[in-house]
Amino acid sequence: MIIFELDTWNEIWMSLKKNKLRTFLTGFGVMWGILMLVFMLGAGNGLKNGVVGNFGDFATNSFFIWTQTTTVPYKGFPRGRQFNFNSDDIQAIKEQVQEVGLLAPKLQGGRWGSDGENVVRGKHSGSYTINGDYPEAFLIDPVKIESGRILNEKDIIDKRKVAVIGTRVKEMMYDTSEDPIGTQLKIQGVYFTVIGVVSPKGKANVNGDKREQIWIPFSTLQHVYNYGNVVGFFAITAKDGVPASEVEQKVRALLKERHQVAPEDEMALGGFNIEEEFNKMTGLFMAINLIIWLVGLGTLLAGVIGISNIMLVVVRERTKEIGVRRAIGATPFSIVYQIILEAVVLTAFAGLIGLMIGVWLLEAVQPLFATAEDSFIRNPEVNVNVVLSAVVVIVVVGALAGFLPAKRAINIKAIDALRDE
Repeated sequence: MIIFELDTWNEIWMSLKKNKLRTFLTGFGVMWGILMLVFMLGAGNGLKNGVVGNFGDFATNSFFIWTQTTTVPYKGFPRGRQFNFNSDDIQAIKEQVQEVGLLAPKLQGGRWGSDGENVVRGKHSGSYTINGDYPEAFLIDPVKIESGRILNEKDIIDKRKVAVIGTRVKEMMYDTSEDPIGTQLKIQGVYFTVIGVVSPKGKANVNGDKREQIWIPFSTLQHVYNYGNVVGFFAITAKDGVPASEVEQKVRALLKERHQVAPEDEMALGGFNIEEEFNKMTGLFMAINLIIWLVGLGTLLAGVIGISNIMLVVVRERTKEIGVRRAIGATPFSIVYQIILEAVVLTAFAGLIGLMIGVWLLEAVQPLFATAEDSFIRNPEVNVNVVLSAVVVIVVVGALAGFLPAKRAINIKAIDALRDE
């Protein structure tokens, strides 16, 4: 085949070598376009990794619901009524909304105390958010266990006075050499035994900074601090394959019916849908990738135009040579093939250099972000599919760059080419 003929490659090499500066400047545009495309795609992936990583292992198919003030009169109740969820709602949701995956009733005690300091241990005191939770809460919003354990079902059933504390609480309430496990904290006048120390897995502080929080059994908080059967709010996930928005609508309808709230009253229940927010971010990153491809391909197109123009100059310089080859029997295909192959070789060589430099730059900056938990960019990288796509783009671009000059070459008549000076 002509592609494997040594003379063909020698001819291409001699043509490119004949004018080194022109070859370099021509290839530089393509090299820069591929470099920018690869680097920007890597940076885009790094931004995505950083934002998604901030969620930790948070259940992205989850949502939260809490009560607010009614805005529509209903069944004899006036607008402006305040109400609370209760423990009976827990069983009702489990029985009547089959699409619910995890259900975590929650109470947040806030930072009680007139002086703002609700936690005391010896000479140490501080103000921290107190959460009453079920074990399911740690499946929806996971934490990293530094020592001890988290809450379990037995703690809920027995209404145990046990507590899991955040790392910041440990730092402020204990000396460096102390092990908090098994010790006691006085939380608003009641003693609790510390059973675990945890830290956040990500930076998404949906319920506040976990380092400065304390978790006690939901039933214990209800009982000890006289909340009765009040539930503060619900954290809920949808079963696999079911949209969280669909489950949220059913749960909202059920809770409105149970608490005599008008079905059309959209303000009576507050909420936050993690799945919807996560999908928005996914769409945003798709748009960012599209913009990156458009910018990268636009830069690459400028390089292609440069190569095409230079190949036209090359064809003009080799008009007489093309005429001789046509006169001794060279087919139009061989002329076209030679021009296109020369453009592809130049484009591919420059593009591969740009590709390697882009990947090298990403590898060089990756250690700066690999362990930077506070950074918006984490592990900037390009995957194999992007690299293969870039290679395909390089080849296609090279062929396109050579097509117009090749077409001009075969339109040259042999007798006219031989007369060219």
